[in-house]
Amino acid sequence: MNIAVIGTGYVGLVSGTCFAEMGNDVICVDNDKNKLEKLNSNHITIYEPGLEVIYSRNFKNGRLRFTDDLKAAALSSDMIFLCLPTPQDEDGSADLSHVMNITGKLGDILCQIDDFKLIINKSTAPVGTGEKIFGILTAKGIKNFAVASNPEFLREGFAVEDFMKPDRIVIGSDSDKALKMLRDLYEPFVALGNSIIEMDIRSAEVTKYAANSFLATKITFMNDLANFCEKAEADIDLVRLGMGSDTRIGHKFLFPGIGYGGSCFPKDVNALIKTSVDFDAKLVLLAEVDRINQEQRARFFIKIYNHFNGELKGKKLAVWGLAFKPDTDDMREAPSVTVIKRLVSEGVSISAYDPVASENARFYLDDTIIYSPDKYSALDGADALVIFTEWGEFRKPDFTVLKSKLNSPLIFDGRNMYEVKEMQKLGFSYYSIGRKTTKGNN
Repeated sequence: MNIAVIGTGYVGLVSGTCFAEMGNDVICVDNDKNKLEKLNSNHITIYEPGLEVIYSRNFKNGRLRFTDDLKAAALSSDMIFLCLPTPQDEDGSADLSHVMNITGKLGDILCQIDDFKLIINKSTAPVGTGEKIFGILTAKGIKNFAVASNPEFLREGFAVEDFMKPDRIVIGSDSDKALKMLRDLYEPFVALGNSIIEMDIRSAEVTKYAANSFLATKITFMNDLANFCEKAEADIDLVRLGMGSDTRIGHKFLFPGIGYGGSCFPKDVNALIKTSVDFDAKLVLLAEVDRINQEQRARFFIKIYNHFNGELKGKKLAVWGLAFKPDTDDMREAPSVTVIKRLVSEGVSISAYDPVASENARFYLDDTIIYSPDKYSALDGADALVIFTEWGEFRKPDFTVLKSKLNSPLIFDGRNMYEVKEMQKLGFSYYSIGRKTTKGNN
């Protein structure tokens, strides 16, 4: 099939590359000259495991192209995917200006032809967005077209795997022709028998928000329960194992930490809250989820603050991990940013290491911290180690090196990377989430 993908951000680049990998001819459109220059020079613009290999292969064989010519891309394609940013607006709603702007431009282009075009919104957008797109195109005098919603369910760090072997594909449209075209496109991706779920366009739009909001709720419940476990002197990790063994609950998304972040959960939770208010059906539970998530970051700061009896000025802390999760360089809504900014405001100096996210972290933290080239050099002369991201390389460090470099054996672990008993045996003062705090020889 001939496919146009509008937007080469995270979703657009992954989608376009994976469509090409299945033999489709894909042209990706963006107005960022610098990004296009890199992509057209065989240089990938995001970090995502496994993506670079298939991007390079399809770029070299000509199935994957990049341009700023929206008109040429739209006219040469049967299916046009909108993979555009829908950032959170000041009132919590999704900002649809990028989607609506491109839709208007497509209308001006497509009104000149009679060929059928399928416009698929893959951008995360609230219920009713598909109808707005349809209305704009209809007002332009276009008759031979259809609109569909095809929400993405990609996990950063696993996006290629999720796209190539999805556990489900959701497609929503009021057009039988649109549904058939999308079925034909996605059938190679579900050869193992996973589902293509068809529905109306409004239900597809709600499904994306509902899925992310439920997962955010699951995480937040565990964080809230972890705070209770600390007070009740219970171990949240043992509670998690007991809960997760119930097949109705499962083990996924039960890991406590310092709160969810990233480009999806915070934005999608708030957008669904705002939409529910607009429909006079407020989702009260989600409002509390958002509040607790923000509070969880503050609780972690307070652990550090209280340990030093509020005397943070002049302290130096080593930080391991800046990205909101491992296997990504994404810093959007990263809990590390919130806590680090507060520490810096208290007069703390920070030396931080992240395997891939340091460059992106500069956008949020500028030069207020030192960016270390490796995890051990970040420790030099630090009063404590603070862990924000559970990168694999942090799981089995040389604790002898940690002790020799830190001013005292002190760790604040926001991701429960280590066993409490082991930390106690090694003589570390060790703060984690929802578990016993050990006291070393500080």
